[in-house]
Amino acid sequence: MPKKTSPKSPAPTDAPSAAPVRLTSLSHGGGCGCKIAPGVLEQILAKTAPALIPPQLLVGIETSDDAAVYQINSEQAIVATTDFFMPIVDDPFDFGRIAATNAISDIYAMGGTPLFALAIVGMPVNTLPMDTIRLILEGGESICAKAGIPIAGGHTIDSVEPIYGLVAIGLVHPGNVRRNAGARPGDQLILGKGLGVGLYSAAFKKGLLSAHDYAAMIASTTQLNTPGATLGCLAGVHAMTDVTGFGLLGHLLEICKGSSVTAVLDYASLPILPNALGYAARGCVTGASARNWAGYGSRVVLDPKRFGDVERALLTDPQTSGGLLISCAPEVVTEILSVFLQQGFDHATVIGEMVEGQAQVKFAKAARK
Repeated sequence: MPKKTSPKSPAPTDAPSAAPVRLTSLSHGGGCGCKIAPGVLEQILAKTAPALIPPQLLVGIETSDDAAVYQINSEQAIVATTDFFMPIVDDPFDFGRIAATNAISDIYAMGGTPLFALAIVGMPVNTLPMDTIRLILEGGESICAKAGIPIAGGHTIDSVEPIYGLVAIGLVHPGNVRRNAGARPGDQLILGKGLGVGLYSAAFKKGLLSAHDYAAMIASTTQLNTPGATLGCLAGVHAMTDVTGFGLLGHLLEICKGSSVTAVLDYASLPILPNALGYAARGCVTGASARNWAGYGSRVVLDPKRFGDVERALLTDPQTSGGLLISCAPEVVTEILSVFLQQGFDHATVIGEMVEGQAQVKFAKAARK
């Protein structure tokens, strides 16, 4: 059986892949870059028939939030989400870990605690060896064990492209639910992880990603957003989501739209993964980045003299298993950053603020990094 790898595994350019077939060669896209473009998704959902909305359904599809929340009594509400995608890396164990982390983190983004998961598995069984498929599942199981939850079941199909993910079920107090709506003028914006995962993945596909940066990508994408469960208990946290396939701008705009406020970002304060901008400058950009911009660029105020293609690529970069994005009262900023630091998130930082205005994103400074 191929050997399992760890978060510090070298890039496959420096060591043989655990799989005889490159997983990324079997998929047309990888990670959260597989998501349907935001503009297209908005058109699809706009034409769906109105659904039954019981009063117990605290969070549904109305603001494109991270998970559904259904209240079962005065003290408990169920958080339910599903997330799956195609490989972003070739190592099967790492692929499983990344996909599981990404799915479970949606529970934390709602302020909840995970309870159990169900596996979603689609594999080209005539192409991939059974040992490779088994390693993907073991990778997901390892992250569930880290989160303290079991995989209690699932569903499998024979598919053309490898697909893996989870249905994640969690629990939250109704009063601690944190949505991607509710931000207020004067709030500070905090981002929990560094940006650039999509740029890394594009560089990986081109064989340009260094071993050091591959390790940084794995470390980021397999780090569960556990601070969310604690932050949901803080009254000063007004809105929370995680940054995934629509990039920083896309998920921030969802908060702005749901809250009827304008976000003002300080570009110079954005946490960026090492060398990510360098890869963007070399053309290592995912196709999802352009689709993201086409879907929401009209609601972003960018000075073309100060923001070039590289900066825009970072801002629209799809983040597989990205960081928490929080809109909070100024007086709880120090406490929030302390929670992140205590749980091993050294990239967490204040990146801007919310002000009165229409749902859009502006920039206080446009300095290049």
